[in-house]
Amino acid sequence: MIECSSMEENREEMLARFIGAQRQFEALLTPLTAEEHRIQPTVEASPPWWSLMHTAWFYSRNILMELGEYLPLDRLYDPLLNSYYHALGPYLDQGLRGKLAEPANNRAYAYRSSVHERMTRLILTATGKELERLAFLLEIAINHEEQHMELFLTEIKRIKAENPVGELRLPYCAPPPFLSATEAVAAEFLPFGGGLYEFGNLEGGWCWDNELAVHSYHLRDFAIMNRLVTNGEYLEFMEDGGYEDFSLWLSSAYDAVIKKGLWRSPLYWEKIDGAWWTWTLSGMKRVEPHEPVCHVSFYEAHAYALWKSRNDAHYRGARLPTEREWELAARASRVPISGNFLESGQYHPSSAAKAVPGVPAQMLGDLWVWTASHYEPYPGYKPLPAGLVEYNSKFMNNQRVLRGGSCATPVGHMRLSYRNFWQALTRFQFTGIRLAMDFDREGTHAG
Repeated sequence: MIECSSMEENREEMLARFIGAQRQFEALLTPLTAEEHRIQPTVEASPPWWSLMHTAWFYSRNILMELGEYLPLDRLYDPLLNSYYHALGPYLDQGLRGKLAEPANNRAYAYRSSVHERMTRLILTATGKELERLAFLLEIAINHEEQHMELFLTEIKRIKAENPVGELRLPYCAPPPFLSATEAVAAEFLPFGGGLYEFGNLEGGWCWDNELAVHSYHLRDFAIMNRLVTNGEYLEFMEDGGYEDFSLWLSSAYDAVIKKGLWRSPLYWEKIDGAWWTWTLSGMKRVEPHEPVCHVSFYEAHAYALWKSRNDAHYRGARLPTEREWELAARASRVPISGNFLESGQYHPSSAAKAVPGVPAQMLGDLWVWTASHYEPYPGYKPLPAGLVEYNSKFMNNQRVLRGGSCATPVGHMRLSYRNFWQALTRFQFTGIRLAMDFDREGTHAG
């Protein structure tokens, strides 16, 4: 049994975290027009009205129902707000969310307020075992809401970018108060010795089920690039015909998009009067050569690595890192959980700054980096119990792992063991490229 003083401290912390997450998400909704709440330009980007209701519904379906605060209103919205959980009943096809006139925006916000009030009351009144159970479920629900904060920013960027008339694309936010670097940080590969290491949530504390179990894995010697690949470097790939060279592309990408000419640059890039521009959440801006290339798929990252390996003698054998190589490099370098995250308000990746010698920069924040690793369960993996079993485990097929967080990730959501995952064709997330290669103990790459 939890001691009374400890129980009250837990209660206060739980309430503060819940209210903080609610306010943080709702602040992201503030700049939107009423019309923008309803738009769904692609299947992958849900309309904001759905996101603000779904995050509330997750609390009601997974917490309020179990602890006796579920209402007929929650049951009414179940088929609309259930994203993909078969165990929780029927759900609407994702592509239909933007075609619904109801619930209207005022009803969406009223429902969110209802859930907020009931959750607050429950946190304030739960006791004993009920409070312990609430603490476990609330941790999951808050982390779920944090994931949707990041997803929301990528969705609203997609929504605003869809207008073909540039002058009618209203920025989401003001331009960030920073200047791009005038000189690039020179690229180099930092070596890490291989051996038997432990991976997973070594630091302890709460984590998603896919970060467990902690396990041992043997790595070969490898080296990882000291920063992310830049726009200027990626432009060289484009100008050398990278998008036209079938030999650089995995067949599933070549047949789906490259052969059809659907991709010839990263998502959101446009050529205007002979210069490359990109859409950002603060409007159109010139593509800065020293900023990291953003909104590229796993296939583009893979093709770039292969092209670089073939065309630059200093990059022979260059490839994407595995997720365990990334994790070892971050942990061995003692990378702090800080960087360009959502809280910076930039919502755009920054150029690499001069860093500590031997320590890779831009490991956390700025952009998620694609790894070569397929999204698979760790040895000893046990999925979340009951209805939450579908949260991660059902996606362990045809996905690639990404690491490091982005400029849209809440900083408190990040861990060195965090495993993001998306399909290889995904481009609307804040995704970038970091290269790696095999390395020997003599100080030369093994390519």
